[in-house]
This record gives sequence, C-alpha cells and structure tokens, in this order.
Amino acid sequence: MTHQYELMVILDPEIDERTVAPSLDKFLNVIRNDGGTIDKVDIWGRRRLAYEINKKTEGIYAVVDFTATSEATVELDRQLKLSEAVMRTKVLRAEEAIALVESEGKRAEEKAARKAAATKAKVDAKPAAEKDA
Repeated sequence: MTHQYELMVILDPEIDERTVAPSLDKFLNVIRNDGGTIDKVDIWGRRRLAYEINKKTEGIYAVVDFTATSEATVELDRQLKLSEAVMRTKVLRAEEAIALVESEGKRAEEKAARKAAATKAKVDAKPAAEKDA
C-alpha cells in the first residue's frame, strides 16, 4: 500500500549546488523502481544550520514529496544514510507532517495568549499599585 511522504535532506555544503538535483535523482530512483512517484522536488539551496553538523555551519536543503510503499521508503532512507554527501535526513508521512505543523501552530497560539494575559495582568496591576501610593 502506498502513502504520501515528505523527505527533507541536508547535503554537505562542499558539493556543487548544480550537482544537487542529479544526486537526489539517483536516490529517488529507488522510489521510481519500486513503482512510486515523485510529486515535487524543492531545492532550497544553501542555508545556515541551527547547530554544527560534522563541523559545518551550512548545508544544502532539499524537500521531496513522493508517493511510495513503506519498504521503498525504508530503502531510500538507508541509501541516503550510506552517502557521505548527506548530512541529515528526515522522512515523514504527509499526514504526520500536517499534524505536526498544526500542533506547532496551536502551541504557538497558546503561548501568545498566555503572554498577552500576563502582560495585561501586569498593566492592570500597575494602576492599582499607583492608587495605593
């Protein structure tokens, strides 16, 4: 049974950016050979990393949306991990990725609401303290 997946790959910044698409295509043939389809390949380019990976502060990011069986996805992940040009990978089922984004959005909204309530409580407490003085 096939599912929708999203793959994020961080590649070594020392490789030439023009060779990113052909390199990814070589890995994505695992999906194609197993009967899956590649829906979208989005190469973000060179970006600063949040923390150093392999003593590097930058990486070349790429996001791929594809449809495949879980076996093909496991094989793709294995092949990517064997490559020295690949620094990090993350494969998510599309449904999980959407749920993750939604939960992060809700968490951010709740945090903003708590902060606004705390700020309002401080502002309301100030005039009361000034009246007493």
